[in-house]
Amino acid sequence: MTVDPNAATQGFPSPPPGHGRATAARYLVPALVAAAVAVGLGVYGKVHDPTGTAFNLAGFSSTGAVKSWLATTAFFFALVQLVSALMMYGKLPGPGWAARLHRWSGRIAFLVAVPVAVHCLYALGYQTYSTRVMWHSLLGCFFFGAFSAKMLLLRSERLPGWLLPVVGGLVFAVLTAVWLTSAFWFFRTFGVTT
Repeated sequence: MTVDPNAATQGFPSPPPGHGRATAARYLVPALVAAAVAVGLGVYGKVHDPTGTAFNLAGFSSTGAVKSWLATTAFFFALVQLVSALMMYGKLPGPGWAARLHRWSGRIAFLVAVPVAVHCLYALGYQTYSTRVMWHSLLGCFFFGAFSAKMLLLRSERLPGWLLPVVGGLVFAVLTAVWLTSAFWFFRTFGVTT
């Protein structure tokens, strides 16, 4: 089963004729919001004095382990997002509930990623002391900006059919790079530990 991501949401009246015409604002507003979110997070992370720690959970040896496991959980649900999106677009066979799986896995991935971002910004700030850390800081800010744009575009009607898959793919690719420069690096450096 394929799902038309541009189909009108059930329960809402159809827009008036001419309402869905493509305008520059339809694309410009999400892009500006994305830039504002990414830059805002980067500026906050740079000017904020890092505290060294923001949270820790019982049962974990360090905040780095907590952050790495939460990031890995978010990355796992992002993989579910990728597979369910391929099902929705008919690229993979899938059940009729692939769209619900896609929505819920995205919600869970985001909810798990937020404490990681809060810890990074509050406890560590925007850092550039090594190439890996610089890319992680930059991509982490970019991820939340791109995610914001995707959420705004989801509510737009009559988008080009290629736009949501491209933006969703960009969000997934950036989250993958963020995970590689943090949790994956942590597990390779310190071992798979809790």
